[in-house]
Amino acid sequence: MRGAGWVMRRGAMTSQAGTAARTYVVTGSASGIGAATAALLRERGARVIGCDLDNAEVRADLSTPRGRRSLVDQVSELGPIDAVLAIAGGGRTGMLETNYFGTVATLEGLRPLLARSPAPRAVAVSSTSSLAPADERIMQACLDGDEAAAVAYLANDPASGGATAGYGTAKRALNRWVRNVAPTAEWAGAGIALNAVASGVVDTPAAAWIFADDNMRKAVETAAPQPFGGFPGRPEWVAELICWLAGEANRFVTGQVIFADGGSEAAALGDHHWR
Repeated sequence: MRGAGWVMRRGAMTSQAGTAARTYVVTGSASGIGAATAALLRERGARVIGCDLDNAEVRADLSTPRGRRSLVDQVSELGPIDAVLAIAGGGRTGMLETNYFGTVATLEGLRPLLARSPAPRAVAVSSTSSLAPADERIMQACLDGDEAAAVAYLANDPASGGATAGYGTAKRALNRWVRNVAPTAEWAGAGIALNAVASGVVDTPAAAWIFADDNMRKAVETAAPQPFGGFPGRPEWVAELICWLAGEANRFVTGQVIFADGGSEAAALGDHHWR
């Protein structure tokens, strides 16, 4: 029996609050956007299963196949879930492993459990870095699920910047994966809304290296201006959008890559996508 905040509408159980009485899996919950999202959900009455390397209900390393399996197994033991928010990422090593393969493994691994919810939702966190050009060989290896090839291409190609420069490539591949699978029978056909939120430059521990050097900060701000909200953005601003996409109120949005970036993407591309 659900609480008084729930009403019956066309045979489905719906929360007036949109988040209360729902269970959310949040990866990367110990810091940054993940921590801000987990805090916001808890304030609104949701149950949150936090996942991170430390300081979380589920401890797992998403840069490894073993860690990804462990996350799925641990979450499955904790009972029904209503949304998966794949936020873990960032860092300066293991870019493809965590940001692409770890995210996809989390979403695909928990999809069968998620599909049992009356209002299942999933959100992946991308980045404005996904707008940068990327090596098509690496992109295709990611989309083919060939982790070894993708990592080898990145590490061995000087033009790509090496293994520590794969963040934008990983996020670009993630955008494409979301667009490809969201409309399929396994996702939309099962009633699961799947979207990506591409954040701008946000004040998080993962981005601290940008702010530690004045020249680096100025260079990044010049390359990716954020005219609305300022530079850097705040984690809670991105969390608000994630929470809405992951809530019951989202009844019609799926397969989208939505930029929460203070206008950075619009400033860079203008009306390019609409010509």
